[in-house]
Amino acid sequence: MDKVRPDMQPSGTAMKQVAPAAQAIGQEQIKQFTDILQRYHAGLSRTKQRIVQAENWWKLRNETEEQKDTEIGKDGGFVSRSGWLHNVLVSKHADAMESYPEPNILPRESGDRGEALMLSSIVPCILEQCGFEQTYSDAMWDKGKFGTGVYKVVWDSGKYGGLGDVAIECVSLLNLYWEPGVTDIQQSRYFFHTELCDKDLLRARYPDLLTGKLQGQGFIDTKFLIDDAQDVSDKATVIEVYYHKTVGGKETLQYVKYVDDVVLFASENETRTMTDARGQVVKAAMAETGLYDHGLYPYVFDPLFPIEGSPCGYGYVDICKSPQTEIDLLKTAFVKNAMSGAMPRYFSRIDGNVNEEEFLDLARPIVHVSGTVDETSLRQIDSAGLPGSYISVLDSTIQELRETSGNTETSTGNISSGVTAASAIAALQEASGKGSRDATLTSYRAFGRIVNIVIELIRQFYDVPRKFRILGQYGSEQYVSYSNAGIMPQYQGTDFGQDMGYRLPVFDIKVSAQKKSTYTKMSQNEMALQFFQMGFFNPQMTDQALMCLDIMDFDGKDQLMQKIARQGTMFQKLTQYMQLALMLAAKCQPDMVDGISQDIMATLGVAPTQGGGAAAMPQEQEHTTGAPGEDERVQNARKQTAEASQPQGGRK
Repeated sequence: MDKVRPDMQPSGTAMKQVAPAAQAIGQEQIKQFTDILQRYHAGLSRTKQRIVQAENWWKLRNETEEQKDTEIGKDGGFVSRSGWLHNVLVSKHADAMESYPEPNILPRESGDRGEALMLSSIVPCILEQCGFEQTYSDAMWDKGKFGTGVYKVVWDSGKYGGLGDVAIECVSLLNLYWEPGVTDIQQSRYFFHTELCDKDLLRARYPDLLTGKLQGQGFIDTKFLIDDAQDVSDKATVIEVYYHKTVGGKETLQYVKYVDDVVLFASENETRTMTDARGQVVKAAMAETGLYDHGLYPYVFDPLFPIEGSPCGYGYVDICKSPQTEIDLLKTAFVKNAMSGAMPRYFSRIDGNVNEEEFLDLARPIVHVSGTVDETSLRQIDSAGLPGSYISVLDSTIQELRETSGNTETSTGNISSGVTAASAIAALQEASGKGSRDATLTSYRAFGRIVNIVIELIRQFYDVPRKFRILGQYGSEQYVSYSNAGIMPQYQGTDFGQDMGYRLPVFDIKVSAQKKSTYTKMSQNEMALQFFQMGFFNPQMTDQALMCLDIMDFDGKDQLMQKIARQGTMFQKLTQYMQLALMLAAKCQPDMVDGISQDIMATLGVAPTQGGGAAAMPQEQEHTTGAPGEDERVQNARKQTAEASQPQGGRK
C-alpha cells in the first residue's frame, strides 16, 4: 500500500497551519469510486483469468488447464507433466538477471554536470537500500509468466524513523485495476490498487475511523490458486485510488485510500498550508499540489510481447502452452503404451480353469490348473509397439516449442557437432540471443522510467541532507552528503529587464548492464590485454590506436577513446615542455643540458647510456643525430629541440 502520510512537511523550519476547509472526499465519492472499480473489474476479467492460468502452468499444474481442451487425465491414469515450458521461463529469467540494469544519469545542460554525477552515484545506493535486485527478479518472473512485470515507486514517509525515503516494490497484476482499453496507464481516468489487510491491525492504526466498522470484507479480488489454505474471514480489502485532477490550471495527481465506506486518507481533504513565522507559504496544501509533483501514477508496467488495447503483454506461457500440451499428450500416451508392453495382460474365459490368484502372484513358481490350458481358456493380449515416426513427432513438437520461445540449443550452450570454429560458435550464440536482448531492452526502458520517478521523488522530498557511501575512483569508499538543493527550480534572474523565470534541472537516463556474465567479463578482460600488448595504451601510438578503435564496436569504446586521446594530448604537451626546458637550459644553464637530455630520453622510453651520463659523442652531433639505435621519433624530437634553440628557430 502507499506509504505517504498527510503529516509530510519540510524539516528544519518553524511552521504554522492554516485552518482546513470542508472535506471534498466523503462517503458519496467513495461509493462512486467503488462502482468504477467494479466496472474495471468486470472489464479486465479475461486478463485476470489468463494470469491465473499462467500461474498454474508455472507450477506444473498442466493437467488443470489441459483438461479444459483435451481428454488428458480424465481417465484417472498417469498424466505427463514435462518441464519444457518451465525450463523456458527459467532460462529467460537467467538472461534477464545477467543483464541487471545500472543507471547512468546525464545532464541536459552543462551547469548540471555535478548534480548528474552525484545522482549517478547515489541512485544505485537508493536502489540497493530498497532491495531492488530482488524486486527486479520478481518482476522478471512475472514478465516471463504473465507477460508483464509491474513496479510501484512511492515515497515511504515511515522509513528511517520518519525521515522517509523511496520505496520500490513488485506488485501483482491481480491487485491492479485500470480503465479497460487503454494502452498507457497514465491515460486511464482512475487507477486502483487493492490489498487484503487484517481488520484488527487496521482498527489499531485508525482507531478514530474504524471503531465498530469492518463488518464485511467488501470488494473481492481475483486470487491465485495457492497451495496453502488462506483464511480471509478476518481480513478487509483496502483500496487505493489514483486519479488526475486539474487544479489552478495544472494537472495534479490525487490519491484516496479507503476501506468499505470509510476514508482513511484523501489528498483532496488535505487543505492545510504550511507557512513560516513571517507568513510566507513554505508548502502549499496537498489538495492544490497533489500527492506527487511529477503528476504520474507511481506504477511502471514492463510488458514482454505488447498487445493493442492493454498495458499488459503476453508471456511465454501464452505462446508456448499449445506445444507443451502436445508434448504432454504424446508423452502420456508413450508411457501408457510402454506400461502395457511391460505388463502383459490376458483374456480369460469366465468358466476358465486357471487359478487367477496364483497366476497373478509372481512369487509362486507353480500355477494350478484344472484340466487343460489352451488359447481358448487363457490368451495374452497383444500390445503393439509405437513406430519411430511417433518419436519424430514428439521431437519436432519439442523443437517447435524451443524455436517459438527462442530457447534453442545454441542459446543454452549446446552447439551442433559440425560447428567447431570459435567465431562460428560465437556468431550462433549471438544470433540465438536476439529475443532475450530485445526483452532486456524493454526492461531497460521501464527501468529508465523508474529512475526518472526516483529522481522526481528526490527533488520533492530530499529537503534534509542524506549521507551516502559511494564508490570513488578505483573503488575507494567515499561518504557524501546530498539534498535536493541543486535540482530544485532555480531562479535565472533578469536579462535586459526581462524576468527569465525559473529553470528546472532535467536529466536523461542511460541504462547499461552491470556485466554479471562470467563470459562477458572474461572477453572484456582478454580484449583489454590484447590492446595492451599491441601498444594501444602507448601515448606515442595515440593516432594509430584511435584510428583502429574508430572502426571497432564494443561496450565502453567511447570512454576508452577519450582516455587514449587525453593521454596522447598530455604526452604531446609533456614533449613540448621538455623541449622548452632543454632550450632554456642550453641558453641559461649549459651544464644542465646533459641531465635534461638524459631525462627526456628516459621519459620517451629510450634507455640512458651506462653510468647515467650523456651519450659519448661529439657535442656538435649530440643534439642532431641522437644516440645509435634510438627510436626515429626520439631523434626527430631531439633535432627539433636543437633547432629551436638556435636563432630563428632553426629556419633555413
